[in-house]
Amino acid sequence: MVSIKDVAKEAGVAISTVSKVLNNYPNVSEKTKNKVNEVVDRLGFVPNAVAVSLSSKKTGRVALLIKLSLSTQASDEINMRYISGAVHKAKELQLDVITVFASMIEDMTVEEVTSYFESQGIRGIIVYGMTTKDKVIHKLIDSGHFKMVVVDAPMVNDSTSSVSVDHVKAQYDVAKKTIIENKCKKVLYLAGEDTGYVTKDRLLGIKKLCEEKNLKLTVRNGQFSELRARELTMRFAKNADCVVCASDMMAIGAMKALIDMDIFRPVCGFDGIILMGYVGKQMNTVKQDFTKISEKAICELNRLMSGENGRKVTIKHELVRIKYEDIIV
Repeated sequence: MVSIKDVAKEAGVAISTVSKVLNNYPNVSEKTKNKVNEVVDRLGFVPNAVAVSLSSKKTGRVALLIKLSLSTQASDEINMRYISGAVHKAKELQLDVITVFASMIEDMTVEEVTSYFESQGIRGIIVYGMTTKDKVIHKLIDSGHFKMVVVDAPMVNDSTSSVSVDHVKAQYDVAKKTIIENKCKKVLYLAGEDTGYVTKDRLLGIKKLCEEKNLKLTVRNGQFSELRARELTMRFAKNADCVVCASDMMAIGAMKALIDMDIFRPVCGFDGIILMGYVGKQMNTVKQDFTKISEKAICELNRLMSGENGRKVTIKHELVRIKYEDIIV
């Protein structure tokens, strides 16, 4: 039986090049395509089922690179909604999708990551939850080897687009609504992980608001952790008029701490997750439609794989107060 290795040897090219030709990659010269296809026909090579499936797709196979949250024992609702939106839109666009968890490639070099994705027939990658520490992913983006979309990170180049809400404005808006409603003067702000791009943007938003309104701002790093937020609220909330949190999970931790302390302080969060409805107290939050964000990321990746250049795409956010009645079915 003729193998892909036999085809590569006969054509005088790499196995990865044969794979690219079989899967209709756009960045292969016509001369190389013709040479490989001639050898395929002459040797009677039959691609495996995966290759046949990929070649029947309009634009190819894409990977969803997901980073699971280790800061909470709650189910990872956000990532599930990301995956749901991506799979739904990919099916509509006739794209084949695989899910890859960041822990699977965290010890690889950029060359090893590239080879891994190539072996899976990947043409495009969507990266969720990227941080400043993800050096290999940064190098992969800079290489331009794959078409890529980053969600909630600022990278844009010819091969890469960024998709996110305006985190600066969203944090500003939800904090302003909470502070004005409750006539607050002293703000305790629980920020996220210091390596996160959204953390930096949301911190800019609250600082901008406090400077404009001449409010006293105390910032503590809550690490997107419900437990850490609870501990910080216990320590610092008595000297604040409100608690502004950079995530809903931290807002839940803060509110539970205030209930145990038997004091009232308005709390607001960020994300709009379903768990907010079970807290027992209504809180302002920024509702992000993670399903639509992921759908937009797939559309943007499809656009890149069609030959367009990368760009920044901003998704609209909404301010809400999530009630128990809003989430039960």
